[in-house]
Amino acid sequence: MKRRALPRIVLGAWLAACALPVLAHHGTLVSYDRDQQWTREVLVTRFNYANPHPQIFFDVTDERGGVEHWSGELLPNPAGLLRVGWTKARSLKALAPGTKINITIAPSRAGGIVGLVLRIRDLEGADVVSDTVPYPDAAGAPAPQP
Repeated sequence: MKRRALPRIVLGAWLAACALPVLAHHGTLVSYDRDQQWTREVLVTRFNYANPHPQIFFDVTDERGGVEHWSGELLPNPAGLLRVGWTKARSLKALAPGTKINITIAPSRAGGIVGLVLRIRDLEGADVVSDTVPYPDAAGAPAPQP
């Protein structure tokens, strides 16, 4: 009986080892509380066009004039942004330090001053980045190269 159990144990261990890489990707959507999302006018302090998700750093001013330094990760990765023409140069120009934007963010469930960026709009109301597909401003994107 023990000889029959050994192949099953080995097979089970092999299957478990193969499943581990699937679990390795971070849980972006479960880490943030979309029920507590908020939208505010903020001041961009830095934008990183990086993998696995671009990051934006910004200042939020409260009603008493106090400033909190927030950061957020964008849901689309750089490849997703590139598909609709949001190159690194375009992103860095649109989100340059000192730029005022309206940002919608879902704060971290763990607390703190980090969140998932759901939408960025310029002060005229045009979408810069959104978590919807297709991504906004696709009409202004360059034609894909063959």
